[in-house]
Formats: sequence, C-alpha cells, structure tokens
Amino acid sequence: MSYRDPVYDGATDPVVVLNRARGEWWMLYTQRRASAPGPGVAWVHGSDIGVAVSRDGGGSWLYRGTVQGLDFEPGRNTFWAPEVFWAEGQYHMLVTYIRGVPDRWEGHDRQIRHYVSPDLWRWSDLGPLHLNSRRAIDAAVCRLPSGGYRLWFKDEERESHTYACDSADLTAWTPPQPTITGAAHEGPNVFALDGCFWMLTDEWRGLAAYRSDDLTQWRRTGMILDIPGTGPDDTDVGRHADVAECGDRAFIFYFTHPGLASAADKDSYQARRSVVLAAELAVTNGSLRCLRDKPLSAPFLPVS
Repeated sequence: MSYRDPVYDGATDPVVVLNRARGEWWMLYTQRRASAPGPGVAWVHGSDIGVAVSRDGGGSWLYRGTVQGLDFEPGRNTFWAPEVFWAEGQYHMLVTYIRGVPDRWEGHDRQIRHYVSPDLWRWSDLGPLHLNSRRAIDAAVCRLPSGGYRLWFKDEERESHTYACDSADLTAWTPPQPTITGAAHEGPNVFALDGCFWMLTDEWRGLAAYRSDDLTQWRRTGMILDIPGTGPDDTDVGRHADVAECGDRAFIFYFTHPGLASAADKDSYQARRSVVLAAELAVTNGSLRCLRDKPLSAPFLPVS
C-alpha cells in the first residue's frame, strides 16, 4: 500500500478510522504543501487535513478532498496531525492548530482543538484543550479499561516530551503529567496488541516502541522503522505513524520522505515530497516488530 496526495504530494501524519455507516476506511492526514513555493518552512504550514477513502480494505485509496468546517477564525491557517476516533456516539477529532502560515518553526503558539462529527464530513468546533502549554501538538487518545480516556501529546514547551492527562467525558481534562521524557520526540500513538499496550514516538530516526500493562508505566523495548525498507517509496526511516487495530492484528500507517536522502537540495520538492505506507506489526519475545518488507494483500483491514 502506497498513498501520495494528488494536490501537493505532501501526505503526512496519517490517522486511519473506520467509517461505521459506510463500511469504508478513511485516512485523514496533514496535507503538507510540498510542491508550493514560499520562504522558509511556509510549505509545512498553511496545511489542510486531507481525506482519502478505501473501499477494498486498504488496498487502494481515493482522494476525497479536505476536511471542511475546521476554520473558526478568518484567514489562511494551519492544521496538523489529526487524531480521529469514535466515542460517546460520535466521531472526535483532536487536531493541532496554528494561526496563519508561518515561515519559521519557532515564534508562534500551537494548540490542540477538539471537533466532533456524526459522519466524518461535517465537523463542529468545541474549542481548544486547556493543557497548560502554549505549544501542545500531536494528540493521541485511548479509552481506559477502567472507564474514561487518556490523552497523550507532545509538549514543545517542556523539552518536546510526551505528556498525558485524563478525562471522564472528553470535555474536562486533568493537569498533564510527563509520561515519556529523555530525548526529544513527537507524534505519540497508543494501541493494544498481543495482550498489552504499546506506544510509539517519532524520534526522527525511526519510531521508539514502549510497552505497558496499565497505560501508566512504560518500558522501552527498542526501535522500529529505523532501517529503510526495500520498496521504491520506502527508502527512508518511518515517521509519525498511526496504528489500526483489527482483532488480534495491528497495521501501522507511517510516512516517508523517499527523495530526502538522495536530494542535493534538502529544501527541494524531491526532498519534501512524502508518501504514506502501511505494514503489519507483530510481537516477538516481548518486543514490537514491524514487518516492513512483507507485502500486504487487500483486504488487510476488515470492516467488522
């Protein structure tokens, strides 16, 4: 499976969710403007949330445009890294928001905003999450076995570490607490496989894998997607991923910059363009493995 955004060729930060009414898998992602001119890193900003749909269990994906209705103030603004899930009778999106189209990484606030939808098309804004940080990005949510929900996110004000907080109803959140510290990282993602919980974080050299029995104490078990694969678009480390749980199996969706390593100009279109790929995950001797070079046969994502 290989997916390229047909407008800007900059599909990144994917999340894959089942559209329950239509029996389709929907992928929502940051639509980076890899082919757009502009100063500095303006191409990383000004992004919409792209939508692609699969009707054959993940084998092929059809671009359907961008998510509408996210804007809550005038102007061209930036949306990054959606987390989308079904809970409390509707779909929820927690998405990073930046005002305007900055041409630098630094010097501007980020926030995570909460939207809800009945169908993945029409979204209503519930406002920002209050996370005691002006630079919170990259939300990930998991339902707690005891009830309620836990949110993890990257706090760029606090050494780009992962922080977590809880909510009984996805409305009020407890004060965030550090969860994964050490080296800077981003893009936490949490899922269950082989009887325990796993967290992945993006260290920009592959994905660090952590294991937990209780969603509180995490033990690092190693790295995945840190060695490029053999596919034509897989010649890069895997970046900012999402995992779709399917019964006792799990599939990871990650992105690469396939032209980055060979590009003479690291700011060229060839270096910027990105591709979303998928692979199956497995657990061996208590460690997570990614079957990166094993072909996937559709349908590999069942609809029930």
